[in-house]
Amino acid sequence: MKKTQSPEPLYTLKLAALLTCIFALAAGCDGLRFAPSQTAKQNAWLHNRTAIVAAETARAEDTSQQLQSLTQLSEIQSRAFSTYYGLPDEFPSAETAEDILSESNVQLAKAAIQDGAQRPDPWQVADAAVELGIGICALLGGVYGTRAVGFLRDARGKSQALKEIIEVNELFKKQNTSAAAAFKQAHQTQSPQTRQLVAQMKT
Repeated sequence: MKKTQSPEPLYTLKLAALLTCIFALAAGCDGLRFAPSQTAKQNAWLHNRTAIVAAETARAEDTSQQLQSLTQLSEIQSRAFSTYYGLPDEFPSAETAEDILSESNVQLAKAAIQDGAQRPDPWQVADAAVELGIGICALLGGVYGTRAVGFLRDARGKSQALKEIIEVNELFKKQNTSAAAAFKQAHQTQSPQTRQLVAQMKT
């Protein structure tokens, strides 16, 4: 009689792939960005309109061939930005050069810079990733699924503890500036890997 293969190895492969994805995501958020906001979409569209009007003005004023070529290329390049970001729900006023150069559009460009600099909070991303892993492992069930849930819950607890330690340390350094140098010196015995990990978590 032929023996049926145990499903546990399949669980092991699934869990290994899942845990790899979770911890790759939790390792750092520098590459993660928020979806384009309406401000970013408006600014990208306005950039394209600015480039179009600049190219038209360069031709109309019969500027140098080099300047005309630069503005034409800029107009083509700017299409990629507006295509990538998508069209906004509302379009800024940008029919003429005077419209484009309005104070409201200048403020829009500055606001878009601030939006573009924002990143997701790494602690929240890591916590959400671990929660997702716990949910999926619970659905998988079995011995390995149960073990993985326990492992992830333990990892989440350690992550929270590490976050609290880092926050308390940073607060101590701010409130005791005279001891900051000694505090930093005491951490020189940490391994380079640990120092890098802590530095990433503080950002």
